[in-house]
Amino acid sequence: MAAISLASGYITKPAIPHMILNAFKNLASVTFDSDYSFKQADKMKDAAKNAVAASSSAKAPVAAAKKEAVKEEPKEEAADVDMGGLFGEEY
Repeated sequence: MAAISLASGYITKPAIPHMILNAFKNLASVTFDSDYSFKQADKMKDAAKNAVAASSSAKAPVAAAKKEAVKEEPKEEAADVDMGGLFGEEY
């Protein structure tokens, strides 16, 4: 029922929490690109910065190991395949 309400724009009681959450997401996304901020958005910004730092530090040893393990394999050329007159074209 909430999905139908959100899609149609008709406000129903089950859709209200989703509408509030969507409004919060929109406000939080604006704070990432502007000087405006509020307490909850600051927490989200800090979490995003920490996630980026943690993922980049965790990926560094893995990336080095992958470079050593990857070997170049010869690539095969794609063959020209006849479609058998699929579109009514005969050569």
